[in-house]
Amino acid sequence: MADGTATISLREITKENLREIFRLKVGPEQERFVASNAISIAQAYFDRDIAWFRAIYADDTPVGFVMLHDEPAERKYYLWRFMVDYQYQKLGYGARALNEVIEYVRQRPGAHEFLTSVVPGEGCPGAFYEKLGFAYTGEVDSGERVMRKAL
Repeated sequence: MADGTATISLREITKENLREIFRLKVGPEQERFVASNAISIAQAYFDRDIAWFRAIYADDTPVGFVMLHDEPAERKYYLWRFMVDYQYQKLGYGARALNEVIEYVRQRPGAHEFLTSVVPGEGCPGAFYEKLGFAYTGEVDSGERVMRKAL
């Protein structure tokens, strides 16, 4: 079982670990803020040219999922989906995993900013992203508040 000192890694999702990733869930009060991993992976397969997605592992335990809009030709990098299973929240895994993602994006061609958006409402992940250097831009996209991190 993973603990707060576990090594965090981002791993490809394969047919061997797919079901484990599908089983990861946020708490019921968070479901309105993020799509299920099954929906996210389906979307990724239909947007293969821009979707980059990985399972988040703590040691050898899958604990979350991340998906980026990764479009180097347009120099667009957007945190499309990010979740940590409710059982593994508050252990620092989310922040450590997102820092790994930020480092990945920093290495992408022409990356100078990293964007995301949040569904507004009590319990939204905006404060979590702010702790990692994202700030609200004042823009709203499809009802979601846009956040930016300079790289």
